[in-house]
Amino acid sequence: MENIATVIILLAVVTALAEVTDRIKVPYPILLVLAGIAISLVPGLPVITLNPEVVFLVFLPPILYAAAWTTSLAEFKAARRSITLLATGCVIFTTCAVAWVAHIFIPDLSWPEAFVLGAIISPPDAVAAAAATKGLAIPKRVTTILEGESLVNDATGLIAYKYAVAAVVTGVFNVWEAGLQFFVVAGVGIVLGLLVGLVFKWIHKLTPDNPTTDTTLTFLAPFVAYLSAESIHVSGVLAVVVCGLYLGRQSSKIFSQQGRLQAYGVWDTVIFMLNGIIFILIGLQLRVVMEGMEEHSFGTLLWYGAIVSVAVILGRIIWVYPGTYIPRIIKRIRTTEPKPSMKTVTVVAWSGMRGVVSLAAALALPLTTMGDEPFHNRNLIIFLTFCVILSTLVLQGLTLRPLINWLGIEVDNAEHEREQQARLRIASSVIEHIEENYSLALSDEVLNQIKTKYEIRIQRIRKDQTQQRLAEQEINEFHRIQKELLNRERELTLSLRDQGKISDEALRKIEYELDLEETRLILEQA
Repeated sequence: MENIATVIILLAVVTALAEVTDRIKVPYPILLVLAGIAISLVPGLPVITLNPEVVFLVFLPPILYAAAWTTSLAEFKAARRSITLLATGCVIFTTCAVAWVAHIFIPDLSWPEAFVLGAIISPPDAVAAAAATKGLAIPKRVTTILEGESLVNDATGLIAYKYAVAAVVTGVFNVWEAGLQFFVVAGVGIVLGLLVGLVFKWIHKLTPDNPTTDTTLTFLAPFVAYLSAESIHVSGVLAVVVCGLYLGRQSSKIFSQQGRLQAYGVWDTVIFMLNGIIFILIGLQLRVVMEGMEEHSFGTLLWYGAIVSVAVILGRIIWVYPGTYIPRIIKRIRTTEPKPSMKTVTVVAWSGMRGVVSLAAALALPLTTMGDEPFHNRNLIIFLTFCVILSTLVLQGLTLRPLINWLGIEVDNAEHEREQQARLRIASSVIEHIEENYSLALSDEVLNQIKTKYEIRIQRIRKDQTQQRLAEQEINEFHRIQKELLNRERELTLSLRDQGKISDEALRKIEYELDLEETRLILEQA
C-alpha cells in the first residue's frame, strides 16, 4: 500500500513539473532530477531506493521499444556506420579512458574496479538524449545518429559491465574470451529480437480490427523479447531494439487506423509516466548514494566526481571528431555519405547525457567478491556514477540549446520538400485513379465532389511551393484562430447536448471529428 501511494505522489510531482518545463523551456529530465535531489534533502522523509531489477525489467524494455518503434529503420541503416562507431567504439574507448583516469587519480581504486566504473558510465542515455534535443533546430541525420546510438550503446555498456564485474569478483579476466562473447551475445540477441518481431507481426495480423488487443500486444512485445533474450544470457537490450525497429517498420501494414491512434495515445502517456518517475527517482537516490562515504571528505568526493565527469565528457569529444573524419579517407565512404559539418559534429560530441541505466548498473553491483570479501569501493563507484549523471544532465543538457544557437545551425528543409512532393504525387495519383475507375460508374456531380478534396489539396501544396511561406508569427496566428473556432464548435455541440437536441452518442461522434481536425492542425504546425 505504501509503494502504491509513493508512485501516485511521484506521478503527481512529475505531472506538475512537466508543466513547468514546458513554460521555462528546460529539458524535463534535468528539472526532475534536481527536484528529486531537493526532495531527498527534506529531513524526515523516508528513503526511496531504486531497485536495479525493476529498472532493467519494468522500465528499460518499454522505453527502448518505444524509442525504436519511432526510429526510421531506413534512416537507421543509412547512419549505421556512425551509430556503430558511437555505440560500440565510443563506449569502449570511454570505458578505457575513464578507467585510466580513475585509476591514476583515485587512490586505492584497482584496475578492475576502474573498468567497472568506466563500463557503468560509458553509455549515454536514450531518454535524456531525446528529451534534450527535442524541438531543437538540428538536422534529421544528427537526431537519428544520437537516438540510434542511445538505443544500441546500452548493450555494449552492459556487456562490458558484466565482464568487468566478473573480473572484480573472480579476479580472472580473458580479453579474447570477452571479445568473442561480446559478438555472440550481441548477434544472438539481434536474431532473437527479429524472431520475436516476426511472431508478433503474425499475431497482429490475426487481430486486424481489434485496437485494444493490438495495443496490448505492443506492450507484451518488448517484455517477451527482453525476457527471452535474458533467459539464454544474450543481449535483451538489442533484442528489444531490433523487435521495435522491425515492428515499427511494419506498423502501417498490421494496424488499422483506429489501432494506430489508440496505440500511439496510450504509449505517449505510459512513456511520459515511466520517464518522469525514473528521472525523479534518480534524484531521490542522493541519500542512498551518500551512504558509506564517511571515509572520504566531501571536498575529496567532489574532486573525484569532477575528475571522472571531465574524463567522460572529454573522452566522447576526443573520440567523435577523429571517428567522424578519419574513416572518410576511404573513398567508398566519401562517395556514399555526405560530409558532416564541424557544427553538427560538435553537437554530437556534446550530446552525451547519462541516465538511469548507469545508475541501475551501479546499484546492482554485488556486495561481496569471492570468499565473501566486501566489494571494495562499491559505494564510491555508486557516488561517482551519480556525479557523472548529474553533471552531464545539467551541464550538457542546459547548454545544448545555447550551443546550437551559437553555432548557427539551421534545419535542413530538404525533408519538408520531399514530404510535399510525396503529398503532391499521392493526390495526383488518386485523382487519376478516380477518373480511370469511377468516371463511368458515378454521376458528374458525385464525381466532382469526390475529386474536389484532392484538387484543393494539390492547389494548397503548389501554392506552398511557388509562394513565400507565411511568417512564423502569421502561421501561429492562423493556427490560434483555427483552434479558437474548433473550441467554439465544441461549445455549441455541448450546448445542443445539454438542451436535449442531440444525444450523448452524437456528441462523442462530433467531438471525435473535431479532435481529429485539431490533431491535423497540430501536425501542420509541427
